[in-house]
Amino acid sequence: MNNQSSAGSLFYIIISFLLIYFVWGATYLFVAFVVDEIPPFLASGFRYLIAAMIVFALAALFRQFQGVTRDQVKNALFAGVLFLGVGTGGVAWALQYVDTGFTSLIISSQPLVIVFMMWWFNGKRPPISSFIGSGIGIIGVFLLISQKEIVVDTTQWLGIITIFGCILTWGYATIYVSKADLPKSQMVNIGLQMLSGGTATFIFSLVVGEEWVDVNQLTNRAILSMGFLIVFGGIIVFTAFNYLLRNVTPDKVATSTYVNPIVAMVLGWWFRDEIITLQSVVAAVVILTGVFFINSGKSQ
Repeated sequence: MNNQSSAGSLFYIIISFLLIYFVWGATYLFVAFVVDEIPPFLASGFRYLIAAMIVFALAALFRQFQGVTRDQVKNALFAGVLFLGVGTGGVAWALQYVDTGFTSLIISSQPLVIVFMMWWFNGKRPPISSFIGSGIGIIGVFLLISQKEIVVDTTQWLGIITIFGCILTWGYATIYVSKADLPKSQMVNIGLQMLSGGTATFIFSLVVGEEWVDVNQLTNRAILSMGFLIVFGGIIVFTAFNYLLRNVTPDKVATSTYVNPIVAMVLGWWFRDEIITLQSVVAAVVILTGVFFINSGKSQ
């Protein structure tokens, strides 16, 4: 009986890793397909609010709302604004101007930022390996964004700056969530974050004056991409991510940082004819080497 239970757990762990490796990597491509036809903040609002309704329906079906406090609701809503509203919504906006593979590589440097933000907010000096990793990663980021073949105009620089702003927001949100009192039910927690993230991006859409689109004018590619982002890129992958956090160590979950950019670069090259330069490949190796040093420091 114990052997069957262990085999079942191993199966779910393997499936969950495959999901966070490949679905998250593919998300960049599908977001790019969507924002080709739907304004980015409007698209993000629909994506997260529809996903939130589905998750809340499941949470009600399985009676997951019991014991949820007002403070937990407020904390989850705030986290959703940071993670999904500003963070993911900002990246969707930047993908109007920056290639998907390029974007994923910049975002892969996020652990470099989090190391110093944790030092700043928690007052705990990171290990030497983290300093080494950060130095290597900064060199990789410089190699990536200094390419004249890819970064050719001011709109692309605006997209790059926006992505770095999103990384800072995610960094702060990560630290906030690590200390916040959140709903014990992952369904309720994820649903609340999607609700506030979707609401925030709808507000951003109104503020910047995005135009609503005629659904009848959308191509099948945009509709199917939105469906993928709602079901696989939202509900399923977040569930897999939270399952892994409960069943394996964080440094193992962080290995998705190495796979996601490779998946995004290959898909962007294959489906959108995005350029993969030798310098981008070198930059990817350098950045991910830096992230490896940081993650090895965490596991120690």
